[in-house]
Amino acid sequence: QVQVEESGGGSVQPGGSLRLSCVAASQFYTRCGMGWYRQPAGKDRELVSLISSGGFPTYADSVKGRFTISQDASRDTVYLQMDALKTEDTAVYFCAAEFRAGGCAPGPVRPNFWGQGTQVTVSS
Repeated sequence: QVQVEESGGGSVQPGGSLRLSCVAASQFYTRCGMGWYRQPAGKDRELVSLISSGGFPTYADSVKGRFTISQDASRDTVYLQMDALKTEDTAVYFCAAEFRAGGCAPGPVRPNFWGQGTQVTVSS
């Protein structure tokens, strides 16, 4: 099985920073990539950022230059450093992970495991 657990959400004023962490591990499957999605209240879930096991990141246009994704493979952990936060960043943030049996296919990360979500609120 795969365990996915986020931490680090909270409340911050506009312009502030937060760092999210996510641990995702499996004894049986290969981790191919991890990252973050978010879902603002009343809206659909949207991609924030993903990083492949090889360390290649992708970002939504709305967070480029403000958010930074990184990973520590030795700790099965991915981080999302969020700077210059805006009110429109307010959402539930979900950690996403792709784990596969038998290895990873080339191409973009395709999450198939999800965390429970952590609330990020940006408000003055």
